[in-house]
Amino acid sequence: MKVLVIGAGNMGLTYAEAMSKSKILKKRNIMILDNSEETRTRLDKISHFDVFHRPEDCVPKADLIFLAVKPYHSTDLFTRLKSLVFEGQIVISIMAGVTIQTMQDEIGLPKVVRAMPNLPAQIGKGLTSYTASEEVSRIELLTIEDLLCTTGKTIKVRNEKYIDASTGISGSGPAYVFYFMQSMMEAALQMGFSADDSKDLVSQTFTGAVELFNQSDLSPNSWMERVASKGGTTRAALDSMEDNNVNELIKEAAFAAFHRAVELGEE
Repeated sequence: MKVLVIGAGNMGLTYAEAMSKSKILKKRNIMILDNSEETRTRLDKISHFDVFHRPEDCVPKADLIFLAVKPYHSTDLFTRLKSLVFEGQIVISIMAGVTIQTMQDEIGLPKVVRAMPNLPAQIGKGLTSYTASEEVSRIELLTIEDLLCTTGKTIKVRNEKYIDASTGISGSGPAYVFYFMQSMMEAALQMGFSADDSKDLVSQTFTGAVELFNQSDLSPNSWMERVASKGGTTRAALDSMEDNNVNELIKEAAFAAFHRAVELGEE
């Protein structure tokens, strides 16, 4: 199997690197297509990639075409691909908001998988949700899942509504965590801690809390109840968050990302 990754940005290159190290593909079976001469020059030095700047030189060679470009580039890209693809090729897209039906119509291939990864894929800790058109066979889907799993975990969702929804939770979610971390670090600085100590205080707190959660069956609410004793310091912090409606604001933010993903598909 030969895989073509179109777009060597953060996520495209993350998947290219991860797939190249997997047992699923042999060496030299990853092709990369990118418009940037600077990017191509840098990637040419990586021996396990074949790098191209003309679609006609690589698209006809691919069994699987991995689309990792910004959604606003999709129309031009689809036009260029349509005359080069052939029946049997599979498209995997990580473009936010671009629907399976749109890709089927614009590219002319029935086998399309739509996926939504997130940034921790860069360190093999990502979460990718995906769904596929009915033309993709079960065996093909198992292979695709194995490839997506090279960057972390995957979940197969029922339809594209849940791809848009996962954009609001896992896709954009790391930014919510960073936002919370930044706020806590700023608080630590205001309390007099150094920048390094503030970072350690916050990062280790998040790491430890996530590990506690993952290694038990307790819900977040149950863990909060364990930590927050009546009249104590943690209860004071949680009461402040409740008084300021933080819970609802976080949910509103997640839905804002979800709704924007839907809008992107309609533009």
